[in-house]
Amino acid sequence: MAKVTTRTGDLGYTGLLGSERVPKYDARIEALGLVDEATSALGLARASVSEPRVRSLILRQQEALYRLMAELATTPEAAGKLQMSGISETDVSGLEAATEDLKRDVDIANRFIIPGETMAGAALDLARTVIRRAERHLARMVHHGEIGNPNLLPFVNRLSDLVFVLARYVERNHPTEAPP
Repeated sequence: MAKVTTRTGDLGYTGLLGSERVPKYDARIEALGLVDEATSALGLARASVSEPRVRSLILRQQEALYRLMAELATTPEAAGKLQMSGISETDVSGLEAATEDLKRDVDIANRFIIPGETMAGAALDLARTVIRRAERHLARMVHHGEIGNPNLLPFVNRLSDLVFVLARYVERNHPTEAPP
């Protein structure tokens, strides 16, 4: 059985994938927390949606975010031991293709969207904002030279685009409330 309480973090340090321990406020740990929040927000959205197409798309993105977290958490000396691939150009182009595919089935109006037409749409809009917050933190890390993978920012940027379109897709047959 997995041990949940290890007490190894009681002094404010945590381990990375490798031998390095860093403060819990380290930029990598903050990034991991933000991406974890994004994954959980997408989980809430997936639980709110009944359409298999949408559920499958969300689950694939949650799996990609786990790969992203593994990449962020791995120390340079342990990178060669990572048993999964990092975020690639293929991941970015896959998001672009999925977004374009959905846009064929839903009209994206040129107006501001007020979230909340449906529970599923609102959950997706919330997930999008969490993804954007993670993107801002990752951008800072890239600009400071702390992340070398050039595909991370385009991936997270396209992911938020996809989630925006997914929200509009799940609300496509729901009448929009007129603002007061």
